[in-house]
Amino acid sequence: MLMTYDKASKLINDGKLLHIAGTEELLRKLPKGNWIGGSTEYFMTDEGGIITDSLLFVTEFPYEGFSIKSYSVNSIGCVAEDAFNNGFSIVIVPFDSAVHKEYAQNAAGYKDMFIKSIAGWVSGINLDKPEQTPVTVNGKTGDVCMQNAVALHMETPTGKEFSINIVNIFEQDQNMPVIEFAHEGFNAVNCLVSGKETVFAEYLEQNGIDEKLPLVGNYSGNGVNISIKSIINGVVNLYAPVFPGIKYRMAKNISDYEHEFNSRLIGQKSSNVVFSCNCILNYLYGELEGKSIKGFTGPITFGEIAYQLVNQTLVYVTVG
Repeated sequence: MLMTYDKASKLINDGKLLHIAGTEELLRKLPKGNWIGGSTEYFMTDEGGIITDSLLFVTEFPYEGFSIKSYSVNSIGCVAEDAFNNGFSIVIVPFDSAVHKEYAQNAAGYKDMFIKSIAGWVSGINLDKPEQTPVTVNGKTGDVCMQNAVALHMETPTGKEFSINIVNIFEQDQNMPVIEFAHEGFNAVNCLVSGKETVFAEYLEQNGIDEKLPLVGNYSGNGVNISIKSIINGVVNLYAPVFPGIKYRMAKNISDYEHEFNSRLIGQKSSNVVFSCNCILNYLYGELEGKSIKGFTGPITFGEIAYQLVNQTLVYVTVG
């Protein structure tokens, strides 16, 4: 829940195991303890989306078995290997850092990545305060980092079932052509549209495509979003990398974000949700400030982690 700095500090001093999201200023002031943190000023609460620089979103976990570790661009490949066999991990990565790009492009190949359960998010800033820098915090050491990821690895009691889940309200528009890319990366100049080489930015402009809609890649039958960040001097900059060999299409249009999210969540066991995060693009494009995504509270993020990096999704963890 959202809480004051004083209340969060008391939980830390009481030895609680915590995940904390908030401004860099507040995170830096918190006492050392059993917690990890990441920067954002956007949150989803039971009352709806909110922007605040005076409160922290704190999630408490009841587990006795845990470890807190920081990861550089050179060591992030061990993040799944370090996780508990029976449990799950929350990983926070600072936006637009080297470790962010490394994780986005290579996490699928990390040892144990799809054997262990890895969730998390990409820390960010208030978009109206460009002087800010995304950070992560290792509460155990007090280190505040712009280039390192941090992970809270947790061991759940025997007999507990847990799962990492994605709510993606987007799907490929089957009326749109297949788009493919020859090169991996966070930006694209050329692409293949129905097999014909095309300048990607020109294709988007000439076809009047809404840049708020993501590309949706077909990953073994699962839709994974690649969101458009900007188009500058003919280069399409992306929030996640595209990969050769993946068939992409533009997403179908969404007319009502709030309704679409809540309809997709009908039947989900929200009472068992122990962690969730939602994308800043969903928050902005869906105008979710003051609107509730019932039962799924947490930080609004600059990318989500469900094993790999994903975009424009809601990610959540259940334990039951």
